[in-house]
Amino acid sequence: MKAILEVVGALFLIQGIGGVVNTVLGWWGWAHNFLIINRLPFLDGYEVFAGIGLGVLGFALLAAAGSMKKQAS
Repeated sequence: MKAILEVVGALFLIQGIGGVVNTVLGWWGWAHNFLIINRLPFLDGYEVFAGIGLGVLGFALLAAAGSMKKQAS
């Protein structure tokens, strides 16, 4: 479970940061279609807020994964 949280958290964090940077600065024109927030039509006009939300969610998932204790097997 910890590995899944880490992978999903890292993915959301990268998507969030990438979405905000791409929307604000427009540096990554080639990555436009790789970002989740650009693929969802109901987020048009709200890309920065969605990117911040994804980044915060990713950070929270990574923090949750870091706080999990190893189970003795």
